[in-house]
Amino acid sequence: MVRRGDKMIKNKHNFAKQIRIGSKTLKDCGPVFIVAEAGLNHNGSMKLAKKLIDAAKDAGADAVKFQTFKAEEENTEKAYKVDYQKDETGDSESYIDMIKKMEFGEEEHRVLMDYCKKKNIIFISTPSEEVSADLLMKLDVPAFKIASNDLVTIPMLEKIAAFGRPMIISTGMADLAEVKEALDTVSALGNKDVILLHCTSSYPTPPEDLNLNAMSTLKNELGCLVGFSDHSEGVEAASLAVLLGAVLIEKHFTLDKTLPGPDHRMSLLPGELKAMVEAIRQAEHARIMLGDPEKKPTKMELETRKATRKGIVARRDIKNRETIDAGMLAYKRPALGLPPRVYKQVVGKLAAADIAKDEFITENLLS
Repeated sequence: MVRRGDKMIKNKHNFAKQIRIGSKTLKDCGPVFIVAEAGLNHNGSMKLAKKLIDAAKDAGADAVKFQTFKAEEENTEKAYKVDYQKDETGDSESYIDMIKKMEFGEEEHRVLMDYCKKKNIIFISTPSEEVSADLLMKLDVPAFKIASNDLVTIPMLEKIAAFGRPMIISTGMADLAEVKEALDTVSALGNKDVILLHCTSSYPTPPEDLNLNAMSTLKNELGCLVGFSDHSEGVEAASLAVLLGAVLIEKHFTLDKTLPGPDHRMSLLPGELKAMVEAIRQAEHARIMLGDPEKKPTKMELETRKATRKGIVARRDIKNRETIDAGMLAYKRPALGLPPRVYKQVVGKLAAADIAKDEFITENLLS
């Protein structure tokens, strides 16, 4: 349940436990879906965008993600840079002027999608407003990424949910009630294919602000598959997120951290991206060892316990109508007849027939 003020809200949505994106299936304890976030790091250059796709493929990522936007559809002239963007690009030009340089149109998107198809890597993009969402649907993308800032843009969520495509929703800057409201919106449109990404919207995110345990809250309280959009430095957080149940990891990367632009310095280099992919694949194996939190015997253990657990047997021959006492009982393999835990229910009963030594005692032998 989610608390908003004094009101407790129960989540009743039946979100999918297995989601298909392109050629990949996302599910708990399955292969992690790794998204190499190119974002704006192409700097408006198609040549650089293609090199980013090459690097993502070479690193072993499952998908490469861009951002689709019309600068003037998303921003007014009053839009301003946040502190990390000022640190990277200065404050001499406006936010809208900065991102206009990185805007790709329909033709550029088609070229990049065709190039991804050729390279056998999945193309994903984040639409920043409804016009761009319509464009991506027209281009038949396999899934929609929702940026953290648009978690609360309800009209846009309604529009994209109605497309019926899987939705990858980042939750940076949000509290649990806001995430619940977004899921209510999506579910009301009949879309159950949702992956929630835990995210901290600070660039880079210091370790003490990562709060990876929040993924468990998202999963347990809201019933969605969960992942992690990683804005920290290095690759350790991504591996830890996998151990905590992430089915999807998203991470920014660049070809050169010294290139101009807001996101290059906080992004991984191609070699670092490859190292992250390798670390995630290793963490998948470790996650298998962590297993299910429910304590229950495995299929193999069920077979083993038949052979190794014990049943109640007669320690000596017991005659028909003889009263059974504890000294007449023994406990031997395999686990046939009555189990030892019910021996007190056998003591004091009459034998209903002759019982031979080492014969397993069953209910029909008692009266």
